[in-house]
Amino acid sequence: MNILRSAALLILLLTGTLARAHIASNGFLTLHIDGSRADGVMELAIRDAELAVGLDRDGNGKVTWGELKARQAALQTYVQGHLRIQGSNETCRMGYSPIKVNDRIDGMYVYLPFSAECSAALKSLSIEYTILEAEDPSHRGLLILTSNGVQTAVLGGKGGARHFELGAVSPWSSFVEYLRAGIWHIWSGIDHLLFLLSLLLPAVLVRKNHRWEAVPIAAPALLGIVKVVTAFTLAHSITLSLAAFDVVRLPSRLTESVIAASIIIAALNNVIPRVTEGRWRIAFAFGLLHGFGFASVLAEMGLPQGARMVSLVAFNLGVEVGQLAVVLAVMPLAYGLRSTAFYRRGVMPWGSSAIACLALVWLVQRALF
Repeated sequence: MNILRSAALLILLLTGTLARAHIASNGFLTLHIDGSRADGVMELAIRDAELAVGLDRDGNGKVTWGELKARQAALQTYVQGHLRIQGSNETCRMGYSPIKVNDRIDGMYVYLPFSAECSAALKSLSIEYTILEAEDPSHRGLLILTSNGVQTAVLGGKGGARHFELGAVSPWSSFVEYLRAGIWHIWSGIDHLLFLLSLLLPAVLVRKNHRWEAVPIAAPALLGIVKVVTAFTLAHSITLSLAAFDVVRLPSRLTESVIAASIIIAALNNVIPRVTEGRWRIAFAFGLLHGFGFASVLAEMGLPQGARMVSLVAFNLGVEVGQLAVVLAVMPLAYGLRSTAFYRRGVMPWGSSAIACLALVWLVQRALF
């Protein structure tokens, strides 16, 4: 019983962390190069701006337009200290225009227009992005850089300054950047991973006499994992492609709400099993909706002209690489623990229940707010 209580406590602690970490911390940086001048916009979620400089002056949990305007200078100073744009041999001079507010899929963002003036025409560019590096190391900046072509990149982390040539954009560079973006999106998209995890947890077990028992050999578990992952991959690849080329679009509120609901269904199926042998069908059916969720970040980045198909394939491949890395990290551990009470009577019921409760919170947030 102590083992089960410890398992429940550990799962609840992890769930609290996931609840806070659900919304990926992304900034959006847009740059347009014209000669020696770069015109740009830096967008930060209000929650991230609050973390960076403190906006909620009265501490009531809400940020008003007046509070945002009062901290405009502090925000601009913060961004200037954490976003450095450099030409060939100099750091370009930054100037800021009045801030605005932009409503994105995942909430309100502060919109900071700026210009960077360099002394000579820009043929290459270096960008150092350290926004929220100290406050939230998981934060990344999604860049759209327009000059002779369109380039994208994921900025931040410990990679240091990124260098960009402003000539013609090669398909290979687009492939690499969209591959990185796909990997980052699946690793930061905890809801997608929890849906997949909910379907994979029973893969190392078999249902007998109304209870979960360990599979005797690895083959059935491996087959179950392959079926679920393949079905999920195929389904979200279909809808991601359809959405990326504007063949089918769904309202983001509906998509995100159904994704949360899919997690609840998949997790509760582990507690009160209704589908035990055909979980791949659940993976495929709801994977179609998850594909539209993946398409949301791709819509923010856009697909560059001349490399649309290459970039789409790279992004989708990045999602699969990130997904496979998580599966390879988790499932061998699950297989090793499958015979223990900790896994069968701790992780399965308590962990699945915690995932369902967390997803219920997301469902309410997405559907009503």
